[in-house]
Amino acid sequence: MAEFYPSISQCAIVATALKLLLFPAYKSTDFEVHRNWLAIAHSLPVKEWYFEKTSEWTLDYPPFFAYFEWVLSQFAAYFHPNLLEVSQLEYDSWQTIYFQRATVIATELILVYALHLYVRTSPLIAKQTAHVAALSILLSPGLLIIDHIHFQYNGFLYGILILSIVLARRQSTLLLSGLLFAALLCLKHIYLYLAPAYFVYLLRQYCLSPRSIFRPRFGNCVKLGTGISAIFATAFGPFVYWGQVDQLLSRLFPFARGLCHAYWAPNVWAMYSFADRVLIHVAPRLGLHVDETAVHSVTRGLVGDTSFAVLPNIPPKITFLLTLAFQTICLLKLFFQPNWETFVGAVTLCGYASFLFGWHVHEKAILLVIIPFSLLALRDRRYLGAFRPLAVAGHVSLFPLLFTAAEFPIKTVYTVFWLVTFLFAFDRLAPVSSRPRVFLLDRFSLLYITVAIPLIVYCSMVHELVFGKRYEFIPLMFTSSYAAIGVVGSWIGFLVVYFTS
Repeated sequence: MAEFYPSISQCAIVATALKLLLFPAYKSTDFEVHRNWLAIAHSLPVKEWYFEKTSEWTLDYPPFFAYFEWVLSQFAAYFHPNLLEVSQLEYDSWQTIYFQRATVIATELILVYALHLYVRTSPLIAKQTAHVAALSILLSPGLLIIDHIHFQYNGFLYGILILSIVLARRQSTLLLSGLLFAALLCLKHIYLYLAPAYFVYLLRQYCLSPRSIFRPRFGNCVKLGTGISAIFATAFGPFVYWGQVDQLLSRLFPFARGLCHAYWAPNVWAMYSFADRVLIHVAPRLGLHVDETAVHSVTRGLVGDTSFAVLPNIPPKITFLLTLAFQTICLLKLFFQPNWETFVGAVTLCGYASFLFGWHVHEKAILLVIIPFSLLALRDRRYLGAFRPLAVAGHVSLFPLLFTAAEFPIKTVYTVFWLVTFLFAFDRLAPVSSRPRVFLLDRFSLLYITVAIPLIVYCSMVHELVFGKRYEFIPLMFTSSYAAIGVVGSWIGFLVVYFTS
């Protein structure tokens, strides 16, 4: 895209230079998780992968990701074979660090290509806005924090997702889009949250006649069904043959974990938890019962059952029904209006519903909403109004992932710089909508963004200066509750835009 400056490739090169400088930065337990998975995939036969438990960080991703780790391990064997020993727990030699961090950067080339294709296939009138949106994703603070400091492989996974979304633009590549998404599900099962939107869109656009929903296109149905079946058979077939389905499912879906991920995910349940914390102090005056055994359960930061002291406990069934209900609402419009923009909106709203109402949601899952929404944020100013609080809330909610002093200036300066640069660029480029805007949401966005800086300063510095090591859960609770308000407000705003467009 020579007509745009800076180009995607130029930004990718500069971003890579920054990521190389971050090699010595803080790394989370996820670094050891993936090192252990490399060792498991390389050292053990496939039928033992999902039974190995020398490390507490057992393999709990679908088989295609395990195969991906196996491929990486073939290179690691030449680079530094010691990191491939299963018994070498917490092994983090400099060779291991350099190898694993380099593989994150290398595999992120899929994201670069997907964004390039997104811009190239955009209509001529929308190429500039598509280019800016692509750069915002490529330079995302979320990907920098989660992948290149905290350590994960989200870049290449979201690259596959964007590639699948882009291929869904044209009838000629719809089949490939569906098959690519099926492969993505076999890499990381969190993308199941988005599957309902794909199902409805492919059903209407590929499997049913555009003239009548009662006229199926049998040839297309056979091709799509056969392709998806082949992909899932390749991934899960060996484990079905060995009778390991129950073991595999127990690793992929550990429902014994609690409702909340220690306040971190800024969703409805974080707000519910905050309300419960407040009611603990108010309950005696109101004559409400307080369950003393549950008083500290949602502030521990541990994985386990979450209990509430005053409010009723939430079972997994309730979270599933709420998620399904709010996804179904947006899917109804997609079924009757199956165009690409509605499809991307439905993908985004499926991500919203699963993040806001799901069971044991991780804070990192906010990228399931931010990244697809970024493809629509510049459609007009109404979309941008709903995107702003999400961009602020989603990225601020990731700050607790990096809690060491050395990374504080990196996460804050980079995130603030990204927000100022891209929200300002978005504001200049987003066209005026032909439909009336909801100005109440605009005022909410302005007020909400204004609160972000003092909140970050308090949670990162002031609280420890005033209280020391006491009340350590309070900054995390404030961050999650603040971010939850932004995500919920953004969701409501986008619902209004989605159903009035």
